[in-house]
Amino acid sequence: MSDAISTIRNLGPATEAAFHRAGIHTASALRDMGADAAYAALLRSGERAHFISYYVLVMGLQGRPWNDCAGDEKAELRRRFDVLKAAHTGQKGLAGIEAILDEIGVIAARAPVARGG
Repeated sequence: MSDAISTIRNLGPATEAAFHRAGIHTASALRDMGADAAYAALLRSGERAHFISYYVLVMGLQGRPWNDCAGDEKAELRRRFDVLKAAHTGQKGLAGIEAILDEIGVIAARAPVARGG
């Protein structure tokens, strides 16, 4: 039996390649890490944070269809995703080069962005 990441429900070749770039090479390793640690590794490797990709991963590791998530469960996954994203980007919501530029004082302070929802 193959231990390719793409054997996990909902995860295809592009996701598998992203996990490889993050240093996760097998489905077993991904399952052992769990969704949150694996997603954090993706973020550290340079992948952009997207809620849908996070909950697709969670559903896949549970053997469920990617869209089998709603209501309170989806709200809890959103909370977990927001924690992962905040840990990666820091409190100001900046990542990568923006975080570095902010640290050295190049980025001017911005007003908070209102989000609908």
